[in-house]
Amino acid sequence: MSSFTPKERAFIDRHRVARLATSDLHGAPHVIPIVYASEDDAVYFIVDDKPKRTHLGLKRLRNIEQNSRVALLIDDYDEDWTSLAYLLIHGRAAVVADREEYARVLSALRARYPQYRPMRLATDSHPMVRITRERGRLWQATPER
Repeated sequence: MSSFTPKERAFIDRHRVARLATSDLHGAPHVIPIVYASEDDAVYFIVDDKPKRTHLGLKRLRNIEQNSRVALLIDDYDEDWTSLAYLLIHGRAAVVADREEYARVLSALRARYPQYRPMRLATDSHPMVRITRERGRLWQATPER
């Protein structure tokens, strides 16, 4: 486990969407966009009330239960390729069980995304996942954007 560098932290904080890659026991990949909050050396997301078949049966959660190794990509795309940049985070994912941690991060998610404020989100019905950074790579086409 290692901490985010100041440049990585700034990149994380100025973006709103990431792509989460998980895989099952057989290595079958699954990639979805997520919104997130970060704290210390971790990035968090929650399974919210947007239409889903079932919260607990989601492929991303089943994959994390089988294989906790994940990748998270936060990126900038532009037709001007000198503006391209990304942060690739490799880490371990786990469902948050601690109610204090859940409440603290839920507050951060609600502050970051007003859409979460009216939702009744709770530990027993809306799993939250912590991705703990093991390594990361920040790449920018031109330095110091």
